[in-house]
Amino acid sequence: MPQTVAELGPGDSLGVGLAALLSGVRKYYALDAVRFSNPARNLAIFEQLVELFRARAPRPFRGWPDYDACLGQDLFPHHILTEELLQSSLRDERLGLIRHALTGQASDDEVTIRYMSPWHDGVVIERESVDLIWSHAVLEHVADLDRAYAALRLWLKPGAVMSHQIDFASHGLTAEWNGHLACSDLTWKVIVGKRPFLINRQPCSAHLKLIESNGFKLICLLKSHRCDGVARNQLSSRWKALSEDDLTCASVFLQARKPAT
Repeated sequence: MPQTVAELGPGDSLGVGLAALLSGVRKYYALDAVRFSNPARNLAIFEQLVELFRARAPRPFRGWPDYDACLGQDLFPHHILTEELLQSSLRDERLGLIRHALTGQASDDEVTIRYMSPWHDGVVIERESVDLIWSHAVLEHVADLDRAYAALRLWLKPGAVMSHQIDFASHGLTAEWNGHLACSDLTWKVIVGKRPFLINRQPCSAHLKLIESNGFKLICLLKSHRCDGVARNQLSSRWKALSEDDLTCASVFLQARKPAT
């Protein structure tokens, strides 16, 4: 079981990180570009998660990619979250430590929650200290992907894993799912305006190149494609040379491992 995990862009809920703590993780780092987290909401979500874990409840909904094959017949990961592990991680004393950490109060070495917003460089987390890093629909919003992937490489322990789901759609900014690729650079600059972040419009291949250049080894790559949307002849000059795969790739789920040495 990983002991230290980090999440990029948790948004207004630390729910995934709280689920990790209830699974036995000791340290959870949450990094956001803009402060969204609401302590009262997170406490409410935490109490709901505690009840779900105590009940060994099935997964609440089916996501993409479909992970049901990794669960038991009752859709709970008993082979990972064993009774022995849950008895330890759901102790009343430990749940109290998580509540204290959520409200910003002091905690001991058993439970640490650090919410950092904004974060600017890799020094916010100790070098090679993290077992697992994840993000969900976040990396498409990061303006400086070079810096982000370099930070991921810096934080992860040798042999540790990162997991990302990346959405390449326009996020409702255009009528077509990939209509943002038809916008000229000037038009896009106007759309972005003074927002602290929007979407970076970088295709799947840009992420794969950064993963390779930072020394990671892909261990999972699942793509979801769409054939509708703007056609190649409608693309702005910046994106005319996109491969067919990048043009039609609407989302990707990938996992990569940092080399052990």
